[in-house]
Amino acid sequence: MKTDLLRKFVAPEVVFGPESRKLAGKYARNLGAKKVLIITDAGIITAGWVKDVAIALEEAGVSYSVFSGVSPNPRSREVMLGAEFYRENQCDAIVAVGGGSPMDCAKGVGIVCTNNKDILAFEGVDKIKVPSPPLIFIPTTAGTSSDISQFSIILDERQRTKIAIISKAIVPDAALVDYQTTTTMSPYLAACTAIDALVHAVEAFVSKAASPLTDIHALEAVRLISQNLTRAIAHPENNEYKNMLMLASLEAGFAFSNAILGAIHSMAHSAGGFLDLPHGECNAMLFEHVINFNCDFAPERYSVIAAAMGVDTTGLPASAAKAALISRIKELKKSAGITKTLSGAGVSSSDIKTLAKNAYNDPCLLTNPKPASVRDIEVIYEEAM
Repeated sequence: MKTDLLRKFVAPEVVFGPESRKLAGKYARNLGAKKVLIITDAGIITAGWVKDVAIALEEAGVSYSVFSGVSPNPRSREVMLGAEFYRENQCDAIVAVGGGSPMDCAKGVGIVCTNNKDILAFEGVDKIKVPSPPLIFIPTTAGTSSDISQFSIILDERQRTKIAIISKAIVPDAALVDYQTTTTMSPYLAACTAIDALVHAVEAFVSKAASPLTDIHALEAVRLISQNLTRAIAHPENNEYKNMLMLASLEAGFAFSNAILGAIHSMAHSAGGFLDLPHGECNAMLFEHVINFNCDFAPERYSVIAAAMGVDTTGLPASAAKAALISRIKELKKSAGITKTLSGAGVSSSDIKTLAKNAYNDPCLLTNPKPASVRDIEVIYEEAM
């Protein structure tokens, strides 16, 4: 890797630790908010995390309204409705409480409210001219890292594709990262979001935009997830494992937000958008198949990843080293209860050409370590069936 290239690193202010969610009122007040729009979903409300945030806002003298009309894989229509709700209620800041869907929707609402265009107009890199309102994010899953990233992924329902909006203008002002909010996740969701974070870290480390600034975070995330995921699933009462996974998600977010991603995410975005599948699950189903494609192009980088996952590939021929890493990934997924294939998730062979075309046009593919043609992507989808 060249170390003399200029690199930038952007991140929000982060408060990490138990009950940090209860600082939402203080941060809203410090950012000058008079009325906050809380963006969330029905499940998070039921879990009680929105109530905690609402109490914190009330104690700080900040009023609020709640918009909870967010689906998994947030729709462009929902973003536009949220922006209308923001204006109607005369809000001046946004607090997102939830997983990747509410947080990505919240970023979209902020973009629309200050730029006055349809959210789909901002697809791509650095298309946002006017900064968003103040953004305070409280993640409730240990995986997506939307709370600290430059990314917002929105579903274009008409085209059945996900668009990626990438800009430092949507990096939140503050991320309140509290593992306690993950205690209401199901074991399967916990597993899928953790694998999502692992994919973030791996793709960031092998990305063509990787740097020493991002590598340190990527490898720490790989190490933490490899050591703690199986334990967290097997011992749901142990909060230390949950805390380590939340820290891993944060580390992976610092890495991928600045080094960008690769083919796993391009293909997951395509499949998730076309068939409305869960993002973390899509990443998990594609994980080892993309590594099989990429590994020979960046064997030294993947060897470092293998070591961080506890796999010693010293002295092994390239083919054996790749096999050992892929075996470790499969083992980790299986131990966490993730065994589904693309066909098991509802993808059919007739979908593959469309999925490959959409994945080829996804901006995350630009930083994949190995160039991939549409046909290459079709083959990877076929192998993941």
